[in-house]
Amino acid sequence: MADSGSEERNGDPAQQQQQQQQQQQHTSVMAFLLSNKVEATLWLTRVFSVVCSVMFLLPIFGGNQYTHFQRALLSAAATSALRLHQRLPNFQFSRVFLSLLFAEDSCHYLFYCIIFLNSYPITMVLVPIFLFALLHACSYTKNLLNVLGPNSMMFMRNLIAKLQAHQTNVLRFIACSEIFLMPALVFMTFSGRATIFHPFVYYRFLTLRYASRRNPYCRTLFYELRLTVEYLCNNPRCPQFVRNIGFKSIALISRFAPQVAQ
Repeated sequence: MADSGSEERNGDPAQQQQQQQQQQQHTSVMAFLLSNKVEATLWLTRVFSVVCSVMFLLPIFGGNQYTHFQRALLSAAATSALRLHQRLPNFQFSRVFLSLLFAEDSCHYLFYCIIFLNSYPITMVLVPIFLFALLHACSYTKNLLNVLGPNSMMFMRNLIAKLQAHQTNVLRFIACSEIFLMPALVFMTFSGRATIFHPFVYYRFLTLRYASRRNPYCRTLFYELRLTVEYLCNNPRCPQFVRNIGFKSIALISRFAPQVAQ
């Protein structure tokens, strides 16, 4: 009986070792998070953006859809503001600083979130926010998994690896969403789901994305869409009125496109 009581007090050595390893991993993760608090905060805001976007896109989870929409935009705005502070920490009231500010992708999406914060919930609006947050959150999550160990949570590692393998396709899809949201807003203006203010302000956002130095996908997609429309319009089977509409649309969009320094 005494030996049995002693074993109960000491516990299984393998179980104790496992508990110690878990405690060490927990300590390592906390130390990693605290080593760069800004990056950890960015990870949390991005995860929150993903969660709120999923809850909005999949209403089976319940809750107020408008609330989920606003929370996703607010967390994305917080992410953009923190990222912008990282890129340009010293704010200045000067023309040079403002030109640098508006050249940053984080500034673009901070502007984007402000545009739609109080608007009617639009699913297409959350697509870029959701995908950008997912890509960046997965990158930081991979670092956390490396802290836990090279073989920790292989299922999660495989999902992250598959997403990163298709990163270019995801960025191209985001660019498509940014572009096609413009005509969608025009139609929504006539249906009463968007104000006349939205298309004009969103046009400014789209010109910023077109001129982006770090993300050329929007500009590339515009070019590829132009080539596709020109190819279809030059097809002998294309009706004349469709050809006219296509070429006039290309001319109009090209006239409004900003000049980008090569």
